[in-house]
Amino acid sequence: MTLKLIGAGFGRTGTWSTFAALNRLGLPCYHMQEVILNKANKGHLDFWRMVANSPPGSKHDWNRVFANYTATVDNPGCCVWKELLAANPDAKVLLTLHPRGAEAWYDSTIDTIYFTENVWQFKVLEWLTPFGAKFGDMSRKLIWGRTLAGVMGDRDSAVARYNAYTEEVKAAVPPEKLLVFKVTDGWAPLCRFLGVAEPAEPFPNLNDRESVKKIIRDIIKGAYIMLGLSVAGVIAVLGLLWWWLG
Repeated sequence: MTLKLIGAGFGRTGTWSTFAALNRLGLPCYHMQEVILNKANKGHLDFWRMVANSPPGSKHDWNRVFANYTATVDNPGCCVWKELLAANPDAKVLLTLHPRGAEAWYDSTIDTIYFTENVWQFKVLEWLTPFGAKFGDMSRKLIWGRTLAGVMGDRDSAVARYNAYTEEVKAAVPPEKLLVFKVTDGWAPLCRFLGVAEPAEPFPNLNDRESVKKIIRDIIKGAYIMLGLSVAGVIAVLGLLWWWLG
């Protein structure tokens, strides 16, 4: 498939609800959950790690991850929106913004998806599991390092980056190809932009913060299990050594 809509908005800007809305409108949509939760997409994390370790602007075979999709929102797609637009010049661009502004976006991000950087249990997974190592490396380099310029540790700098990025996208995309969108705007502007009819149902309002935090809790549980197994393994080895040397 060819991408018809490219989401440039950061994660935590209503992208989960927008993801659901686009699927409802008949545009199979890509989102971070397609990378880490969709078992059919085995190998996608390896692809995005390769992108993260390539110079910005590099050309890739985007069909390896987007073959079954016509839209993308959220990370990691938003990190390469310019490259995706170059590869899909007829696509439109959707810039999602947090309904309550840059400061609310920052608070939401720090409380959820920044767990790869500020939750020590994830560091355990990075040390002990291939998934942790790959996801941590991809996130650190592509999302937090490249797209967000390494400023998430400072609130004022991160807010400034969010606002500057918004203006960068607006300046780079012709107005007729760009929709600046908040999920609180509802169906009307999105459907008008896409040229489709509005569904006779409320716009999706997914409680994505709680959903993300549940995923984080599951990951933390996995870290404790891996840590426990590692400690048990060390104790077993020490016990064998003690027996052998005794």
